[in-house]
Amino acid sequence: MNLIVAVDRDWGIGYKGDLLARVRDDLRNFAKVTSGKVVVYGTNTLATFPGGQVLKNRINIILNPSPDFKVEGAIVANSLDDLFKKLEDYNKEDVFVIGGASVYNQLLPYCTKAYVTKFDKSFDKDTYIPNLDESDDWICVYESEEFRTNPVTDTGGDFSFKFTIYEKTGKTK
Repeated sequence: MNLIVAVDRDWGIGYKGDLLARVRDDLRNFAKVTSGKVVVYGTNTLATFPGGQVLKNRINIILNPSPDFKVEGAIVANSLDDLFKKLEDYNKEDVFVIGGASVYNQLLPYCTKAYVTKFDKSFDKDTYIPNLDESDDWICVYESEEFRTNPVTDTGGDFSFKFTIYEKTGKTK
């Protein structure tokens, strides 16, 4: 299982239920990496998508504890056990955890690869994921060149960012 996320300098991922910034190149990378794959996320993340609709060209699995919760075009998993049963039909390498913080934190122990866009800026934030750089369980295996935001297409101000990939070291789960 994989994780894909954008973080600021402090490994913050969101503020008041929204992304820290909308950076076109990051969103394009997200689409490229996850298109045709399985994406797993929570209800709050669904609410941040355009029109509150599921993502196109992906198998959408939403974690929600209510047995009555239904979303057109999505599979609903009511627990982690239910999620893992539903994921048995898919290659683990094709599964991407995409948020929010609660889902990231529940599923991080089961992930073996993390695609992390690092924003070189500290934003106002109220949600975080663990800092993989400070973990013995993870190692950065790829780091792109540095890119800059575009004030015409991006939100969050002028800052640099890069794409990174982490792999689990195998020291835990």
